[in-house]
Amino acid sequence: MDRGNSYRILILVSFCTAFALPKPENQRVIEPLSRQDHFPEGEHNAAYDHEAFLGDEAQLFDDFSPDESRRRLGLIFEKMDQDGDGFVNSSELTKWIEWTQKKYIIADGEKQWRIHNPTEKKVLPWEDYKKATYGFLEGEVPGSEDHRTYSRMMGRDRRRWLAADENGIDALSKQEFQNFLHPEDAPHMHDVIVIETIEDIDKDGDSKISMEEYISDLYRGEGGEEEPSWVQSERDTFSSFRDSDKDGFLTHSEVKDWILPGGYDHAGAESAHLIHSADGNRDGKLTKTEVLEKYEVFVGSQATDFGDALTKHEEF
Repeated sequence: MDRGNSYRILILVSFCTAFALPKPENQRVIEPLSRQDHFPEGEHNAAYDHEAFLGDEAQLFDDFSPDESRRRLGLIFEKMDQDGDGFVNSSELTKWIEWTQKKYIIADGEKQWRIHNPTEKKVLPWEDYKKATYGFLEGEVPGSEDHRTYSRMMGRDRRRWLAADENGIDALSKQEFQNFLHPEDAPHMHDVIVIETIEDIDKDGDSKISMEEYISDLYRGEGGEEEPSWVQSERDTFSSFRDSDKDGFLTHSEVKDWILPGGYDHAGAESAHLIHSADGNRDGKLTKTEVLEKYEVFVGSQATDFGDALTKHEEF
């Protein structure tokens, strides 16, 4: 496969991911711990906890037996117990969750930096990135559907790039490039995420989201089909909570409050949830025995992150 087609496929995959059809409401919310919904339709989803606890590679444990999952979880416990007192407290568990999530972002940033900057320049110029990623557009017919689609994607990338370029030289350092790839992890990039979200949902081009646009992003029923009860609940949520100024639309600030709720400690909340789920004697901390007895809370048999580090650990 030639270079141009390889990039086209990569971009198409990214495009399909970014513009996927109907998604549950919570998947619009920027959730730093998991791509899963924690409580879909009010039901607890253990896969959320597995990804929060183990990160992006939780799926690697899907084929492990319960005994093997417990064994590896025991090794993780020893890593979490930083002071070696035989307990994992809320602070230690929170730090573990934060590190697990950060590890993925850093690793992905390093990988993409090597791909896009093979000559190891100190900074990556926009023109280099543009040529490598969108160079194939020169061979597309101007005005064609493909040309319009990829040109729009390039425009979005350009806007992200300028937001990530903190010193205004039109070239990104490794850290700036990481922020470009993962804007959710960089507060100064959050406005870009909001703009992209509005563009995805706004169908009439007025730069705000009506209730019908909001609902159509969540649910697309057949004509004449009665809406499920959860859709009406979302209409109520839109009117009562999302649309804070009650003008019938979500503007930039309201969308930001929706998808990037401030002041919420995701890792701390997940730590408290996991401890509550596994703390048999209710002393507010976990022993190794408690963790292993409730292993399915953390990894389930056949599911855990940290697969990358664990499979490389010399003790395994």
